Amino acid sequence: MKNYSRKEKLKSVSGMLLALFFTGIAVFIMSSGFAQAEDKAAIACYKETAKTVVHSTAAGLGEILKSVKNEKERVDMIRSFIKPIRFYSDKSGYFYVYDFSCLNIAHAIQKDLQGKNLYDYKDGKGNFVIRELSAAAKKGGGYVEFYWVKPGSKNEFKKLGYVEPIPGTNYFIGTGVYLP
Repeated sequence: MKNYSRKEKLKSVSGMLLALFFTGIAVFIMSSGFAQAEDKAAIACYKETAKTVVHSTAAGLGEILKSVKNEKERVDMIRSFIKPIRFYSDKSGYFYVYDFSCLNIAHAIQKDLQGKNLYDYKDGKGNFVIRELSAAAKKGGGYVEFYWVKPGSKNEFKKLGYVEPIPGTNYFIGTGVYLP
């Protein structure tokens, strides 16, 4: 049987606590029935949910990544962590992580984006989506409206994203909600 170091045990416990926290948030969100944001109150609730889950995840990842110095290990850990997390009743909530130069570090849905620099990516309306998200994260966090392909569709839909920097790293994490 392998003996785990105190640091490994602490990291494991931290990860489990974060997983429990996100499970609780996901259950709350799914039981609340916010699947279709059709009015200002529902959109406000979506915005607050996005901000809460992003902030909590950024803080948790920042703590976990403090002890991981190897860049490949950091990227692998981020990808593993965000991969299974889904929220909102229709499972359209997921995370993505970029560095501030717009290189995709991790994407829970579109794995083909990982490792690609999207600095010059424009949505169907001509917005430099990732540049705008990076700028908002550099300011400490914020909301950005853009268009993105919704999972299960081939078309772009209006989306409101929220991003924050991951403390102690050159990464930012975000999520969003598809708007009507």
